[in-house]
Amino acid sequence: MGILEKMSLAGKKGFVTGAARGIGKCTAKAFAEAGADIAIVDLDLETSLQTAKEIAEATGRKVIALKCDVTSEAEVQAMVDAVVEQLGGLDFCHANAGICINAPADEMTYAQWKKNLDVNLNSVFLTDTIAGRYMLAHGGGSIINTASMSAHIVNVPQPQCAYNASKAGVIQLTRSLAIEWAKRGVRVNSISPGYIGTDLVLQSQTLIPLIEKWNAMAPMGRLGKPEELESICVYLAGDTSTFTTGSDFIIDGAFTCF
Repeated sequence: MGILEKMSLAGKKGFVTGAARGIGKCTAKAFAEAGADIAIVDLDLETSLQTAKEIAEATGRKVIALKCDVTSEAEVQAMVDAVVEQLGGLDFCHANAGICINAPADEMTYAQWKKNLDVNLNSVFLTDTIAGRYMLAHGGGSIINTASMSAHIVNVPQPQCAYNASKAGVIQLTRSLAIEWAKRGVRVNSISPGYIGTDLVLQSQTLIPLIEKWNAMAPMGRLGKPEELESICVYLAGDTSTFTTGSDFIIDGAFTCF
């Protein structure tokens, strides 16, 4: 069997949170292109349905859309149950949903802080543990979490202490779960993207003025593309990464190297 066959996700079932658009949409499409059936999970059901239709038509795989508030334990449990029922199992997941509220620490409200932590870290705990319980009981699986290069550096010039802290928490959660489940067949890894040129970033009136500053600091002089995160996620979801767990993969064009 060649390496391309070994990296196939044929027969596997998975879901991606925050998958209606951006990075999540891109990795969901990559999983389907590699042969997996996939669930598009997002709070925006209308866009999720369109994304699911696009990916299904492009890949021929079974792709469903599910609405879920990833900060709700009950909704995450219902979502995982629906994935298992509608796709016929669960082999991997990508906990990708997240937000960023930029505010100086001395002006940030506690409500803003808590919202950042709830969406970016608490939801990952819910997603990982609820999906993990199924995987632990059914022979194993792979969990991929979206952290950020912001877990490794303090971004400038935008003030985002809550985001940075939440993403650092994702990496430590990833490592902790990897250790707990290492002998039980469930692998847990994270990816830490740098500045990625999603539609949300490229169309944001708040962020557009910052792009020139980010690019001036970037060794490669540009933003990353969502598609440049695909291959590492397909690798982590599949069977060629069975000795890979507890790792964080920084994909940032060397931004954090200095």
